[in-house]
Amino acid sequence: MRIISLNIWGGKLKPRLLEFFRGRADQTDFFCLQEVFDNGKTTRPIYKMENMNVFAEIQAELPNHDGFFAPSEGNEEGLAIFYRKGIEVREMGDVFCFRWKDAMENDDSKTLGRNLQYISFVSRGNNFLICNFHGLWNGINKLDSEDRIKQSENIIKFLNDRSEFSKVLCGDFNLLPDTKSIRMFEEAGLRNLIREFGVTSTRTSFYTKLVKFAGYVFISNEVRLKDFKVLPDEVSDHSPLLIEVE
Repeated sequence: MRIISLNIWGGKLKPRLLEFFRGRADQTDFFCLQEVFDNGKTTRPIYKMENMNVFAEIQAELPNHDGFFAPSEGNEEGLAIFYRKGIEVREMGDVFCFRWKDAMENDDSKTLGRNLQYISFVSRGNNFLICNFHGLWNGINKLDSEDRIKQSENIIKFLNDRSEFSKVLCGDFNLLPDTKSIRMFEEAGLRNLIREFGVTSTRTSFYTKLVKFAGYVFISNEVRLKDFKVLPDEVSDHSPLLIEVE
């Protein structure tokens, strides 16, 4: 089973982004995507270069996958999971870990609610839970804050309440590796694949700032990992992360 996690921000890269999905479709069971828009109408200046219909355009490139959109704001901005048809899905949904749905105030992205999207399914007789996440951005840095620690606590509680599942948690956490907000997941018993594999950057050349960390993957000890890598494809300012499990 193969999972790709990717923040797809960057409307100017749409042609190579859609080509990426075409090229990876046959080998990928789940695409977990962040900063996705579906029939978006927002006029916020920060999104003037963004593709407001990217969910539908990706779905068109993935005829053998079904898409599940989990909006955080205005039913147009949020998270998406595309999963291969035929997978025995048990449940799909999302829960908010920071603020709430439609929480944004005065077009300020720092006030966006942050949800955790999840899908549970059966594979080879095992119960799996995949969670897709985009962490809060405070407009300043990627260090600990009271809100970020609480956000991690809420995610961990959600995972702990589902002890019967083998778990994969992935996404753009907007955090540095040595923050308490990240260590909390390790202390909760999850394997941090970014640390375990010595990853030094989850950004592409389109990202010009010095701090090169954003994406993370955590797995529970029940997951039998076959492979993990940062893919070289430059289809966003974020690097795609590939997880392969038995």
